[in-house]
Parts: sequence; structure tokens; C-alpha cells
Amino acid sequence: MAEHIKPELKIRHFEGPLDLLFHLIEKNDIDIYDIPISDITAQYMEFLGKMQSLDMEVASEFLVMAATLVHIKSRMMLPGRKGDDESLEEDPREELVISLLKYKRCKMLAGELRQRHDIYADCVYRLPSTAADMDIKISLPPQEFDPEEFRLATENVAKRNEMRFADISSKITHILKRDKLSVKERMKSVWLSITKRGRMFFHELFANKKEVEKIDRIVSFLAVLELLRNNRICAEQKKPFDVILIEEKRSAE
Repeated sequence: MAEHIKPELKIRHFEGPLDLLFHLIEKNDIDIYDIPISDITAQYMEFLGKMQSLDMEVASEFLVMAATLVHIKSRMMLPGRKGDDESLEEDPREELVISLLKYKRCKMLAGELRQRHDIYADCVYRLPSTAADMDIKISLPPQEFDPEEFRLATENVAKRNEMRFADISSKITHILKRDKLSVKERMKSVWLSITKRGRMFFHELFANKKEVEKIDRIVSFLAVLELLRNNRICAEQKKPFDVILIEEKRSAE
């Protein structure tokens, strides 16, 4: 295995353990989705040896990451459990990769904000001026009350309310009519039709009706579903939107 070139590290260049890890990955040209955890851990531990003079509060963050890397390395070295599918096993590096991707995104956004600050730091923006500041007089249109226009407006509102209430009445009539259709009663009629003929298509349930309302088809379909759930009938549909064949379910002899 080819040895990686160990970069010279300076503590002041890194703001935290993720910054150090990200630097090691870029320096060694490593795929962030396939981190050689053994090599990265060795380089990271070598860096910790140079942190003796660092403040303990800052060093604690690096020590926590070191423990995490050692834990991941130990999990990677353990043999897989017998009988388990390796493809279904969770990669112990997954959480570390997610944290590094989040840090990379934040670092890129911070760099872009820093670049914008360098460009626009010396810019001075002028606040918008009002008409009064520019000595511009605005003449407002006269606000006069017109009794005839007010009367026409109230009549239009009254007509709209009348149409609205009439619409509600028709909706209530439709709801009352819909409640008359019972799924239980429809189940009985569907069951009688199927037992009489043995098998039939769903659309044949309405063969004796000249006009079939949408609600009648819905209630009939719900009745068929209930009969299927009760294991009373069988239904077959070879492809989507094709005819549905319904037949009585015969008990096994």
C-alpha cells in the first residue's frame, strides 16, 4: 500500500476538528464518501501530539473527534456478523461523512460571504428619497360620495348573496339525496345479482338503468369492496381501467 505524504500541520490554521479532517482529506486527495479511516486516524493522532501547548478547552474538541475516529476504526476492523448481508450493514463512517459534508457546505458559504464583504465593504448606499424631500407636490384626486353608485353597489352585493344562498340550498338537496343511498343495501342487491348469474362484469350492475348517477357508481364500488373484504366474492381486472369481472367465491370442497 502506497504511503500518503504527511502534510506539515500548524495548529493556528484550523478552527476545529472538522476543519482539520477536511484539510487532511483535501491534502491527500481522498474521496469524502470513501474515507480510509486508518490513515486519517494515524495522521490525526500525529497532529494531536503537537497540541500540548494548546488551550485545554479547545483541545477537548479535538480529543472528542480523536475518540470518534478510533471508535470508527475499531468498528471497521471487526469482522461482519455471520449470516448478515454486508450490503445491508450500516457503514460506521456515514455519520462522519454527513458532518464533513455539512461543514464543507458551511465553509463554501462563508467563503462566498467573505468575498462579497471584501467587494462591497466600501460601498455606501443612498436611501430612497420621498416626494417631500424632492419638493414634489402630489395632488390627490377628489373623494366625493356618489349616492347612485353606492345604491348600485349595494344592489350588486344583495344579488350575489341571493345567488349564494340559492346555491347552498341546491347543495343541501344533493346531500340529502346522497344519504338515501346505503352501502349495506347496495351490498344486498349486488350479492343477489352475482349469486343469480354466478359471474358478471361491474358495469352490468347498471344494465337495467337508463341513467346512472356518479354517486350510484361510487356506492356500488364500495359495496363490491366490502364483499371482497368479507371474502364473499372474487374480482379480477387484467389491466388498469379495464373491465372488472366479479364472481361468487366458492368454498373449497
